[in-house]
Amino acid sequence: MDEVLVGTVLASTLRVATPLLLCALAGLCSERAGVIDIGLEGKMLFAAFAAGAAGAAWGSTALALAAACAVTVTLSGLHGLACVSHRGDQVVSGVAVNLIAAGLTVVLGIAWFGEGGQTPPVGDAVRLQPLWPGASEALGPLFGGALLGHDVLVYAALALVPAVWWLLYRTRFGMRLRAVGEKAQMVDAAGVSVPRLRYAALTLNGLLCGLAGSYLVLAQNASFVPHMTAGRGFMALAAMIFGKWHPVGAFWACLLFGFLDAVAIRLQGVALPGIGEVPVAAIQALPYVLTVVLLAGFIGRAVAPAELGRPYVKEH
Repeated sequence: MDEVLVGTVLASTLRVATPLLLCALAGLCSERAGVIDIGLEGKMLFAAFAAGAAGAAWGSTALALAAACAVTVTLSGLHGLACVSHRGDQVVSGVAVNLIAAGLTVVLGIAWFGEGGQTPPVGDAVRLQPLWPGASEALGPLFGGALLGHDVLVYAALALVPAVWWLLYRTRFGMRLRAVGEKAQMVDAAGVSVPRLRYAALTLNGLLCGLAGSYLVLAQNASFVPHMTAGRGFMALAAMIFGKWHPVGAFWACLLFGFLDAVAIRLQGVALPGIGEVPVAAIQALPYVLTVVLLAGFIGRAVAPAELGRPYVKEH
């Protein structure tokens, strides 16, 4: 196979998988603590809007990232207020986050910018640039382009996989967080606050969702477009379940989604032997079909945290 083609597909795989991976790790943090997060899609969408609006208005990458993370941490806090403090239904709260984000981003976009819900394009100085721009020419498309031709958030997402694993499995905080998702009553009996741990997990969730959403504007697109997440939050949720609520498993699932999306892009307009030209709609549906297949085939086999979705009621 042509080296340029392989390098292009691998590079696209990493770029497409980055927001999915960040979002899957976000969901993993909250669900390991026992809080279901259906609102990943909405948080990522609102983060993309905040990054696009802040980047266009202030012309700063740091402020765009800060605005995106601030918005998603706030949404995670509201989700925690409804589910942790007031013991509401976690699925309903997550769906509410998705609906609020889908509607409010369009309304604010029209009110602030008057461009049909879109934000103005962010400048090149705000967008994330490859750390090594000439890597492909210097080292070839396979090593330089596919592995070294990316921006800082791609490498940050890859580094966060072992970092989240270490946090969850090698630190006292992570062990307590996982214990809250398995047996919250025992954690409370040991004198550790269950709500505090769940709010801490939701804060991590919000920060990672902010990075995932801001990547869509600062790296992939030049501006926010309504509903631009296009189901990526649900794909990240499927990847997390397929990965059995483990960072490494979620990483491989996100790479699989990214690879399918990258291949689908390359197949557009290509005639396959014995099949002919594959319809664009069928190609674009591949990642979503895989999402349904994975959820249908593995959601019954993967063992979720025992306390997932159960509000904790302190016994007196």
